[in-house]
This record gives sequence, C-alpha cells and structure tokens, in this order.
Amino acid sequence: MKKITLVFGLIFLLSSSIAESDDASEAYVETEEEVPTVDIPYKSPEILEPSRVYFSEHFDDPAEVEKRWVRSEAKKEGISEDIAKYDGEWKIESPLRDGLIGDKGLVLKTQAKHAAISSPLKRPFVFQDKPLIVQYEVTLQDGQQCGGAYLKLLSKSSQPLHLEQFHDKTPYTIMFGPDKCGGDYKLHFIFNHRNPINGSIQEKHSKKPSERLEDLINDKHPHLYTLVLNPDNSFEIFIDNKLVNSGTLLDDFMPAVNPPAEIEDPTDKKPEDWDEREKIPDPAAVKPEDWDDDAPAQIIDESATKPDGWLDNEQPHIADPNAQKPVDWDSEMDGEWEPPLIDNPACESAPGCGTWEPPLVNNPAFKGKWRAPLIDNPNYKGKWRPKLIPNPDYFEDKTPFKMTSVEAIGFELWSMSKDILFDNIIITEEITIAQQWAADTFQKKRQKIAKDSVSHVIN
Repeated sequence: MKKITLVFGLIFLLSSSIAESDDASEAYVETEEEVPTVDIPYKSPEILEPSRVYFSEHFDDPAEVEKRWVRSEAKKEGISEDIAKYDGEWKIESPLRDGLIGDKGLVLKTQAKHAAISSPLKRPFVFQDKPLIVQYEVTLQDGQQCGGAYLKLLSKSSQPLHLEQFHDKTPYTIMFGPDKCGGDYKLHFIFNHRNPINGSIQEKHSKKPSERLEDLINDKHPHLYTLVLNPDNSFEIFIDNKLVNSGTLLDDFMPAVNPPAEIEDPTDKKPEDWDEREKIPDPAAVKPEDWDDDAPAQIIDESATKPDGWLDNEQPHIADPNAQKPVDWDSEMDGEWEPPLIDNPACESAPGCGTWEPPLVNNPAFKGKWRAPLIDNPNYKGKWRPKLIPNPDYFEDKTPFKMTSVEAIGFELWSMSKDILFDNIIITEEITIAQQWAADTFQKKRQKIAKDSVSHVIN
C-alpha cells in the first residue's frame, strides 16, 4: 500500500499545474503480464486568438502539413558532392512510445544526412513593440549521439522566399533549441545582429543555461522549449515550463552587442627600457664561501654495517626449477628459452641476499644551487599595456530587440541519431496563448507518461 501511495504522490507533483480530466484518476490494475497504457483524451489544439499568432503547427493532419511545409532540395557548399545534398527523410508519424491517440509529429527519420524543411509564417513577425514567444517540442526518440534539434527563424528579405533552397547559409534572425555532441550539451539562443554603421551581420550567443541538460537530452521523453523575448531586450528561456536562463540582449551575449568605446592603440609599442619585473635578484648578495653548489642531495651512510646473517653468496632471485619450456617454443623465432625468475627460498629467513651496499642518507651539506635572494625591483613600472584610444568602430545600439523581421521557420539539421520528433510549434506575441497551447498538448503527453508509469508499478 505504501508503494502505491508514493507513486500517486509523484503523479500529483508532476501534474499539479494541469487540470485533471474525468479520466485522469483511472488506475489500471491488471494481472496479465502486459499492462495496457492509460488513455488521455486528446484532440488537436486550436488557436482562439489567431490575430496574435504568427505560426502554429500540430502536425496532426498529414495532408495539411504537406501543403505548408517545403522539403529542401539544396546542396551544402564546401563539402563532398556525395554528402552535400539535403536528402534526409522527413515523415509525419505518431510517436514510437507513450503517444496520445491521434497525435502526430514531424520526424527526422534518417541519421548522418543533411536534412532541411521549412514553412512560411502566416504573416511576418516585425520586431517593434510586441514580445516574441517561440515554443516547440522535441523528442529524441533514439537518444542523441551528435547533432542538433534546434529551430531557425528565417529572416525576411527583399527577395522572394524560395524555401526549396533552404540551406545552412540561408539568413536567419534567431536560432533556438537543443544541441549535443559527445559530452558537450547546449541549449542555443543565437540572434544575428546588424551593425548599424556598416550593415555587417554577426552572431550573438547567449550565456549557458543554469539547468543541466544531460538528462533532458538523454531520457527519450518529449520536452518543451520556450523562448520569450521582450521589446525591453530582456529574455527568458524555459524547458518544460521551468526557467533555465534569463537576461538581456545587451548584457548576456557573446560577443557583446555594443563594442567598447575605447580600444588599445594597435600602433603603440612598449618602450625598450620598460621593466616589468616586479622582483629581481639582489645584486649586492654574495654566495657564502662554504656554499657548495655541487654537494649531492644524498650520501652513503658511513655508519651503516651489514646485518648479521646476510647471505652474500645467494641471489635474491633464481630461475624457477619447476618451469618447463613450452612445447611450441621456437628458438629461432623466440630466442633461447630461459625459465622465469622466482624469489630465492634461501632468502626468506635472511635479512638480505646478494652484494650488500650501505644505504643512502640525506646530505647535511647539501644546499642546492645558490641563487641570490629576490628584492623589490626599483625600476619596476608595472605591466605594460598599450594606451587606449577611441574605438573607430564604436556604436551604441540600445534596442537590439529590433532585429530583422522573420517570415519563415525551418529545421536545418545533421544528426547521428534518427527518429527525432518535433511537435506543436507556435510563434505568438502572447505568453498565455503559448501556455494554453502547451496545456492542450505537451502537458497531456507528460500526464500520460506519468500515469502509464503508475499502472506498471501497481501491476
């Protein structure tokens, strides 16, 4: 009974933020060897305020997905022709495990292939006075050895959108999502910043999240990734509705948005007489007359005597008299066979065998190499640094939030693991809409996983 109570307590903690359905309290207690899964009612989520949503996709209708999403036909530049093509396979499928009835997702089926797929937004998102909320689910159904599962928000340009040519060089405004290779676990939030002086574009990478990502990436369960970006330049990142990173675009990205107002003068040179030595050998010091640089650290103990019973004529080790040459020993190939050595039995009760030599002891006359003691350097000027001059490339962008508008989203990936499932993407300007979307989708998945676990434990 204690075991059942403990498990139901766990479910309460996992589902405390979710309104339970009428079927949520059902417990399946079966005596059969195979325990059925718990059904959680599911229907495709709906958008109640479409005017505040720029993109939404639940992937439950394969025919509609085929209309909205475009598989890339591009080739990656700078690599071998046989692997350059974006020929990774995308399918609309139900999850391999723990799925809700009727729920489907976009699955990257292949591994070790470049894959890209994208879809236009309902209307472009313009970075002005509305927050940007990006949210989607990732299930690494086969785990992850090396590869990403991040989403790109593709930049709007003056040229027509050709999503069939989507590739790694396609301009993007934001990249967001998990990535892993070997022991390096990442949660990317990268935005491309336009230099207001020369128009050049530079990637800005957010600081690392506070949460350890190992379990989240390795457990093969669905996880919800949410980015909230505000017009005041602040941002928050959530995993499974838990805050894991926050800060501002101005303070928490590398390289920094704004360059320093001053830089070191590249033409400034250190003077030849500049002395950076804080301490120097005392020039007035003299080596003592009795200092012997060559005295050894250890000398023979002249007072030592050979212990009584020492066996001078016996060796510490002798050939094993019982050893026999292996039958397959080839003297021409292996050399002359010699029996292995063993401890000399005659030495077991003796203090020692063989040639006796007196031990070494520390030499009281040893002082090592003489060196003059160090004193403060009277000519010390400190560590030299070039002088600072005004930075000719300096600018101050107080509103990095005002990025290049976004007109499409896409996955452009390479992975050593297959069956990566993406689901329930939403881009909106209202956090409550994203939260309701998650409650109708992701929370039900987690609820089902938890209840299936209870059913198996009870059984």
